[in-house]
Amino acid sequence: MRKVSIVGAGMTRFGEHWETSFRDLIVEAGVKALTDAQMPGQDVQAIFGGCMASSRFIAQEHIGSLIADQVGLKPIPSTRCEAACASGGVALHSGWLAIASGRYDVVVVGGVEKMTEIGTSRAALALGGAGDQEWELFNGASFPSIYALMACRHMHDYGTTEEQMASCAVKNHANAVNNEYAQYRKKITIEQVMNSGYVASPLKLFDCSPLTDGAAAVVLCASEKARKYSDAPVEIFSTSQASGTLSLASRSSFTSIDATRVAARDAFDHARLTPKDVDVAEVHDCFTIAEIMAIEDLGFFKKGEGGKVSEEGRTALNAEISVNTSGGLKACGHPVGATGVKQAVEITWQLRGEAGKRQVNGAEIGLTHNVGGSGGTAVVNLYKRGD
Repeated sequence: MRKVSIVGAGMTRFGEHWETSFRDLIVEAGVKALTDAQMPGQDVQAIFGGCMASSRFIAQEHIGSLIADQVGLKPIPSTRCEAACASGGVALHSGWLAIASGRYDVVVVGGVEKMTEIGTSRAALALGGAGDQEWELFNGASFPSIYALMACRHMHDYGTTEEQMASCAVKNHANAVNNEYAQYRKKITIEQVMNSGYVASPLKLFDCSPLTDGAAAVVLCASEKARKYSDAPVEIFSTSQASGTLSLASRSSFTSIDATRVAARDAFDHARLTPKDVDVAEVHDCFTIAEIMAIEDLGFFKKGEGGKVSEEGRTALNAEISVNTSGGLKACGHPVGATGVKQAVEITWQLRGEAGKRQVNGAEIGLTHNVGGSGGTAVVNLYKRGD
């Protein structure tokens, strides 16, 4: 298997894009990534694009073809990847495999979603399809309620508090203040989170990620050719994807996501590293309890300690491990098909030393963690500065 590096990265601002189309978002992110790589379009051999629910959000399918058409890269193969909120992560995993196998030398990986053109109830229905439609959504179990069940069990088993969950939101908003691409660039307090009103107890409004429009893209290249395009390539030196049960009720535990644990163990084993080697991580915080479970399942902290260490500030910028420097899904935004690729863009900027006021000092090893649904899919990637 050949080594694979990121040689270009770009994204749109995440937020509500009322005057920007789905196509425009794709083009903006793709052009930024190619420009960053100083790469002519004719060097690109394939495209992998993450997109979850375009038929529900904008009544458009055949996204692979649309991407190739809009960025002017037809007739090269262009493939849409769908794995709910892990669509971008699966696209990145697929692009990595395409180069590592030797089939291609240069691939563009993108992710896009435009979620705000329909009402909240219709958006909730679209997102609910990421879980078990027959046994969960049909019976009224939305994703806030599913993650609320996880939170309740975590609180029962480990003494996690609502204030500890709130601390994740406060930290991620503080990071997003310094991210020009973030949807919410405003600090919040524990009190504001606690007073924001319940969506599904114990999760409140400020415990939840928003509906978001946005796109992100990275250019992948065989590492032996990366210096042709970049003076600061970032190697994806381990990637793993795992599956779990679609429904929460089918799991042995409500406080852990098996797919995350399996993917993380495989990624670390392949890289011959441990969680202690990671300097900066972008984890899937669709809800604050999701970040707490993620930092446990990834091995950064012991099971049950996630709430406590978050409250103590041990996941803040330049603390024990810097988690969600972009603002995470909570504050940077969560255009579901784009999130996994945005995470890779953020880690690329961090390892290049280009993250400005949210820069992690001396960052050398990064991790991204992208989850589909309530844990049906998980992708974990490890990154390092290129040789």
